Amino acid sequence: MTAIILAAGLGSRYGGLKQIDPVGPHGEFIIDYSVYDCIRAGFDKIVFIIKEENLEAFEETIGSRIKGDVKIEYAFQNPNDLPDGFSLPADRTKPWGTAHALRACRHIVDEKFVIFNADDFYGCETFKNMYESLSQVGPKLFTMPGYCLANTLSENGHVARGVCITENGKLKHIREIKKIMRIDGVTKYEEADGSWTAIDENVPVSMNFFGFTPDIFDTIERGFSDFLRDPGTDLLKEEYYIPNAVELGITSGEFEVKVIETGAKWMGVTYASDKAPFVEFLNAKIAAGEYPENLWGV
Repeated sequence: MTAIILAAGLGSRYGGLKQIDPVGPHGEFIIDYSVYDCIRAGFDKIVFIIKEENLEAFEETIGSRIKGDVKIEYAFQNPNDLPDGFSLPADRTKPWGTAHALRACRHIVDEKFVIFNADDFYGCETFKNMYESLSQVGPKLFTMPGYCLANTLSENGHVARGVCITENGKLKHIREIKKIMRIDGVTKYEEADGSWTAIDENVPVSMNFFGFTPDIFDTIERGFSDFLRDPGTDLLKEEYYIPNAVELGITSGEFEVKVIETGAKWMGVTYASDKAPFVEFLNAKIAAGEYPENLWGV
């Protein structure tokens, strides 16, 4: 089974891959721990979605030190790679979004797979649960971990989350909320008019971690084409995301998505001040024996 890692944005967010901040005792990045968790969960193929110009730097900093019985491949997110009949607008500078990034794998992935962000720490339990769940689902049933919102917040600012509505363990709707944060001890999100509304901290949220079969590529192709031809789309700024494709498939009755609720704590470095507590969190896991001190032994 394959694990696909969304890493095309790493270079732009960190000013070049070689400048990524290490978080582990031996210079490991967050992505190293996710790959390690993938391998011990049973995934035998890792596909990194990157920018082609970052290939050499990526191999030097991440790809070359991965050890284990796992195949590594690369897919390149190219802004010119669009459905037939469409072309890149001359003034477009933004990427096309995570669904477009996943679309770059359509020719190299023909088995069940998970996909997740390179710079998020999901926890070993999540990878094991996703592997087991995806092993059992059919072509019209996908899967995703549902994190408790309270376990995904930053103490240092607002975060964007896909807030989920579920029914009988199945996903019914994802609402992307771009600004969620605790204000005076109450978790709130910003409305379009600038006001803030309280939200239940126990609501499940998507952390852009999904388990799919290759059937998702047809949904992405259709949805992305509709997105590009929609006269209401700002083709210079807007992006098409994986949750957009998931929402399309659910509402059209094309497939269902099983939500695996988890009590695991998501961790990431959204803000510079998030790094110190993340390193403390990671060191505690190393001390507890959940990860070796030297992840790859190099």
